[in-house]
Amino acid sequence: MDWMQRAREGFAALEVSEAVKSRALANLELWLGEAAFADYAPQIRHLIETRRWDLLLDSFYQVIPFGTGGRRGPVGIGPNRINPWTIQASAQGHSQYLLRQHGDEARRRGVVMAFDVRRFEEPGIYAADRPNPVRGLDGLALARAAAEVYAANGIRVLLFDSPRSTPELSFAIRHLGAVAGDMFSASHNLPPDNGKKVYDAFGGQLIPPEDQILVDEVTRNVRDIRRMPFAEALHEGRVEILGEEIDRAFHEAVCRVSLSPARQVRIFYSPLHGTGTTSVLPVLGRLGFAVTPCPATSNPSGRFERVTFQIPNPEVIESFDASRPLAEQDGADLLLSTDPDADRIGVLVRHRGEWVFLNGNEIALLLARHAIGTLERRGRLTPGRVIVKTEVTTSLIDRMAARHGIRCIGDLLVGFKYIAAEMNRLEAAGRGADFLFGCEESHGYLTGTYARDKDAAGAAVWLAEYASELKASGRTLCDALDEIYCTYGCGHNHLTEIRLLGAQGMEQIAALMAHYRTARIERFGEFAVVRAVDRWQGEPQPHLSETDTASRNAVVFHLADTPETDGVRITVRPSGTEPKIKMYFELLGKPCRPEELARVRAHLAGLRERLERSFMLAAYRRLGIDFPERGFLLFWQLPLKDKLRYFEIEDDLARLRELADPRARRNELERLLGFLGSNPVEKIDRAFRARFGCGVREYLDLPA
Repeated sequence: MDWMQRAREGFAALEVSEAVKSRALANLELWLGEAAFADYAPQIRHLIETRRWDLLLDSFYQVIPFGTGGRRGPVGIGPNRINPWTIQASAQGHSQYLLRQHGDEARRRGVVMAFDVRRFEEPGIYAADRPNPVRGLDGLALARAAAEVYAANGIRVLLFDSPRSTPELSFAIRHLGAVAGDMFSASHNLPPDNGKKVYDAFGGQLIPPEDQILVDEVTRNVRDIRRMPFAEALHEGRVEILGEEIDRAFHEAVCRVSLSPARQVRIFYSPLHGTGTTSVLPVLGRLGFAVTPCPATSNPSGRFERVTFQIPNPEVIESFDASRPLAEQDGADLLLSTDPDADRIGVLVRHRGEWVFLNGNEIALLLARHAIGTLERRGRLTPGRVIVKTEVTTSLIDRMAARHGIRCIGDLLVGFKYIAAEMNRLEAAGRGADFLFGCEESHGYLTGTYARDKDAAGAAVWLAEYASELKASGRTLCDALDEIYCTYGCGHNHLTEIRLLGAQGMEQIAALMAHYRTARIERFGEFAVVRAVDRWQGEPQPHLSETDTASRNAVVFHLADTPETDGVRITVRPSGTEPKIKMYFELLGKPCRPEELARVRAHLAGLRERLERSFMLAAYRRLGIDFPERGFLLFWQLPLKDKLRYFEIEDDLARLRELADPRARRNELERLLGFLGSNPVEKIDRAFRARFGCGVREYLDLPA
């Protein structure tokens, strides 16, 4: 059978550019014909036989890119998937890079490697009766595959014995004096994903142009992948296993960030099935906090089975669903959660009898206020102190820093690696101790200099002790946040996105960004555009590298103020790690009296909602889509194609109540919503309710 001819015929009907098809076909031919890919060929032939053209195109049209968080994406077969070959090719390129940059130092100092809980268990994609190199693939298997390559290149490997957090990896690189590190994780992505984040000798991720040098080495200069069987590498001492000795040193380092002896607060903690039980939980316990681990979500599991939507992301309020009722029973004051690699933290606060969710900007404000206030009271808040944040993180931190006479580096590109780079500059200038705090709106914070990546454990310490101080005076973190808004101005920040999958989605994202960059846009609905700032402009020029261009791919629209605002902006940028374009809305109010705050907050929220509708509907029109208003009620992280498909089947859902048998209604409901994955009803229920006056289950007379 001519497999390539069948693939060409199948690709012909796909609505993407010929250049994309051509790249995919070239890679497909290579993987079908080269001996290096022989283990993958049976499954590739299966995908051709079953006419999975969209999947094949997306799996083969590019080599999985290096984004703001490294390489991550779906596990699978092809160069645009995470699999043993793409990981080993990356490790070979990284080995060559390290040997060129560091020579014998790379061999002697070595690479630290850690992994989280992920394991690929996605049925229905590949043939169960054929060999499959990605079946059951987990972080340890990926780490061992990479270790075989480093060892074969003569580079020492220091591998953790079981899942650990990303910040512990960053710490370990510095603690052990290693030359680099690898973290095998897909952070908070869906269960089918995995990835590899590459770290430098400082414990941070590479920034331009160094990341481009690495990318070029991997994509252009890897001719042969050297391998040494893992057992042989272990026997010869080229691989060393790390364990509790590093944990103890890491925990001690995190504990040293504590600013207060207050311990009154009661904490309920959910690791969302991830590695937080190796970092957050022992650190809080060591410091004497009363912490109860969530029994529903403390088991390590790459399925994230007790997490709503199977999205283990503390940015998503639904991720607290399993732990909230248990925290209520426990009598907790705080409910903390972390993502699978425990670098991001989420918070629910028990406030006036209700659980209140704090977004990433609100957490950042509280952490900054705790640090500034504590040091100020102790007379240690010197003018040299520095807070470092990304541009899309709340501007109120800039105001707070200025009010207290310290510096805020607040305009960094998205990615914690840029915060780490500023920390390195401070350290090189002999001012490492001046670093106060680093933060990004996506729930990432660093409260000490022991690492160069965000760490949920350090943030948990500050949140717990600040909440304890407040509890002693009958207040909560929500009360403290209100005080911040009254003092510095009320901040309203909101993030949304359009998720556009596959090669076609990448082209759509590029077209949208080109429009925002080049079109003369005067207003979004009632909101006039004062100026647009293209982050591709400004120094340095020319750009340092292709990765620099990608990181700077953002446009900021500054809008005219209303009588009650003191800053309105929208930042648009493609995600560096996922197939989506992200929109960050910020509206800043003015300082106000406490009795005015509720009205001010409601006013800013209403303004943002109108601005978001105007902006997003304009974006959908650019994509050629007449997007229904009720679409804004669907779960915000659904891919656009799934949102549109819901409206195609909405009437079919309603007609299910004509079926007399409840079991038939339930079965048909599951069939119709199967494309939405886990918890499908919860993803569409608000949109259904807006049209039919009640939720899907109530409408169909089905119990929850």
